[in-house]
Amino acid sequence: MSSTRLPGTPRLLRAINDRAALELLLERGPLTRAQLGELTGLSKVTASQLVERLEERGLVGRVGEQAGGRGPNAALYSVVPTSAFVVGVEIGPEHAVAACADITGTVVGRVQQSTHDTDDPVGVVHNAVIEAARSAKAPISKVRRVVLGTPGLVDPSTGEVAFAFDLPRWQRGLLGALREDLKRPVVFENDVNLAAVAEAYAGSARGVDDFVLLWLGRGVGMAVTLGGRLHRGVSGAAGEIGYAPVVGAPVPRDVTRRSKGGFRELAQADAVRAVAREHGFRAGTAWDAVRAAVDAGTTGGPVLDELARRLSLGLAAACVVLDPAVVVLAGEVSQAGGVALAQRVQHEVAAIAPVSPRVVVSEGPEEPVLLGAVLTALEAARDEVFGSTVDE
Repeated sequence: MSSTRLPGTPRLLRAINDRAALELLLERGPLTRAQLGELTGLSKVTASQLVERLEERGLVGRVGEQAGGRGPNAALYSVVPTSAFVVGVEIGPEHAVAACADITGTVVGRVQQSTHDTDDPVGVVHNAVIEAARSAKAPISKVRRVVLGTPGLVDPSTGEVAFAFDLPRWQRGLLGALREDLKRPVVFENDVNLAAVAEAYAGSARGVDDFVLLWLGRGVGMAVTLGGRLHRGVSGAAGEIGYAPVVGAPVPRDVTRRSKGGFRELAQADAVRAVAREHGFRAGTAWDAVRAAVDAGTTGGPVLDELARRLSLGLAAACVVLDPAVVVLAGEVSQAGGVALAQRVQHEVAAIAPVSPRVVVSEGPEEPVLLGAVLTALEAARDEVFGSTVDE
């Protein structure tokens, strides 16, 4: 068999080695050239050439020295944090929060502004992104990606917000307007999906490839992660569990995106407060009502039992289809219910379905949607920046 030399192979290998070295520096740096060579399996000469190439690109810089035995100290190298930046934004009906992170993932700027009753969504995002970058002392030209976390459906084929009940002015055409305004790559992502990204990174789903995250707050939402990747579905509606028809709730016909689906009627915040009120726990918010039931011990048990029964109706249907290893309960109602609610939900799902996923409470950060937006932006930015280190 004759051998054929693939064109561009040396360039491809250099690019692979560069990416591996940059990832190592992010994870374990600072490192010397010798350490990089040892960890990547490259020779000293090749490792030195690699470092020089990355220095010329402005991606790696000398940050100190490591004392050795005999001979001169070895230079330590690290990824240059300011080589690129990203901005993640969480958009809600009342406010927008934007965080600017450098390429290492360190958040170096953060701003918050009102979105209440605004007629100018482009202006809201523009100000949030520009001010976040300014607070981080990041030139806007170095912001490689902006990811916006928003409630509602995001169309995977166009990237547009197809519908957001809480943000009626955030409709089709907005993505193009934002990209034109900021002159930067802008991406929309569903907020619950981003919360799942954060949960996999720094929460109860770390190391879990197949899990669902059920968000319980003013509304109801679910994110699906299969094989370590978000599953969005053809129309972006995967995880819209609020529309699931369930026993005990009316089943609307001719469903529109403004319809209140069966499971949502049973599990949203107003329904949770009603359940608590029926058992003598009156409170201004669903969080307060559930927390009061938990704190009441045995007296509050019936409230948690009923909530678990309701939640299991939607979750059992999802889990029979998806068979996840873990169900993460997130959002304010889930946090209020804590382990007491999670244990009841786990028992109920196992009782009515031939699957028994572990049900846990979110251990993610205080702002999971914002973190998920930053992480999603970082992944794309690193692919772009770290994947273009070798000249044609």
